Amino acid sequence: MPDIYPFDQEVDMNIGMMWFDNDPKTALTTKIERAAEFYKTKYGRIPNLCLVNPKSITEDIAMSGNIAIRSQTMVLPGHLWIGLDEKDN
Repeated sequence: MPDIYPFDQEVDMNIGMMWFDNDPKTALTTKIERAAEFYKTKYGRIPNLCLVNPKSITEDIAMSGNIAIRSQTMVLPGHLWIGLDEKDN
């Protein structure tokens, strides 16, 4: 696991949208892009933070476009918690 992913770090996202996609053939960045597009359509805002289970991170990435990716064990594998980083708003 890359060192750039601190596990269970404190995050400032209290409200987000849960997204489920457990297709092992789809890259994590693609899953995040799909979730972000749905979030933008549904809520009219562009998300900037996505929390994923550490086991879901199979690529050496910290960002997907303008969305920061952070690992959290509280997020179940196959799920994304996507929304706005409250300290940035």
